[in-house]
Amino acid sequence: MARKHEPFVIGDVSVPAGTQQSVKLPAAKLYNDTPMDLHVEVFHGTKAGPVLLVCAAIHGDELNGIEICRRLLGRVNAKTLTGTLLIVPIVNVFGFIQQSRYLPDRRDLNRCFPGSAKGALASRLAHLFSSILVKRATHIIDLHTGAIHRDNLPQIRCDTDDTMMLDMANAFGAPVIMSSKAREGSMRGYANSLNIPCILYEAGEALRFSDMSIKSGVNGVINVMRCLGMTKGKINTKTTSVNASRSYWVRSESDGLVNIKFKLGERVSKGQVLANIVNPLGGEPIPLKAPTDGIIIGNSNIPVTNEGEGLFHIAQFSGDEIEVINDNLDDFMQEYAE
Repeated sequence: MARKHEPFVIGDVSVPAGTQQSVKLPAAKLYNDTPMDLHVEVFHGTKAGPVLLVCAAIHGDELNGIEICRRLLGRVNAKTLTGTLLIVPIVNVFGFIQQSRYLPDRRDLNRCFPGSAKGALASRLAHLFSSILVKRATHIIDLHTGAIHRDNLPQIRCDTDDTMMLDMANAFGAPVIMSSKAREGSMRGYANSLNIPCILYEAGEALRFSDMSIKSGVNGVINVMRCLGMTKGKINTKTTSVNASRSYWVRSESDGLVNIKFKLGERVSKGQVLANIVNPLGGEPIPLKAPTDGIIIGNSNIPVTNEGEGLFHIAQFSGDEIEVINDNLDDFMQEYAE
């Protein structure tokens, strides 16, 4: 006789196999004594398997991931699920309310892991998330966007030397995979220190919705679930992910207005003019040229700049892979056209 799948216990809530429950973990209170809870949606499958944590808005102004989580709620059925899916749409509840990347004390939550139960506000929230959720997971997908006024092409960042993380990244189906070691104090870094594979999805811009980024993110999470054997079905994507060999920012060499010549996702060749920097009062434009061949995977959306400001994030690809990624981007844009 098959062994009955035990309930999943989180906080003081026991979630029976084959059910979905909303769990609220007390996080802190506002000045007016209003409680702030960490909302966790738990899908506990009928069979034992991976525990996948999907979280968004560790930076409170990064909204695409929240919408990805919301759409996922209607795509998962606990009765047909193997393992357990934990969805946390908003980790930094304080930043979300204030439409801010940071917590009220101006700390970056993603530099405070694993945190401390007796530390500052950010440290306490990191400790709560680490102890109750991160440590319970077997796999993690962390959803992010670019910073305010910075747009990112959908991409996965992870340690590509780790076989499981690379498998998850390839299954996700974003056009670009960036080999990236996690920063100290980040949630991804803490998860990796516990040997929990964690991939980071970067797509879009803070405080903005990108339908392409959201659709790609929802499909990507479902693909990873299929890769892990949590749901049935084939991995569904027309895009073959390509690993970038390196990336760098092209920075402005002068101050002024920015007349952009290339858009996000476009291929550039060494020496091509990416933008002209012009004095608002007149004079000759100063061209900003691409130092190498590559693909633009991030850019600033503000048409003004100071000297030294990063304007274009360019990924490089080895050998013929730049041709592959160029073709893949066409397929990706058509698949997730807004």
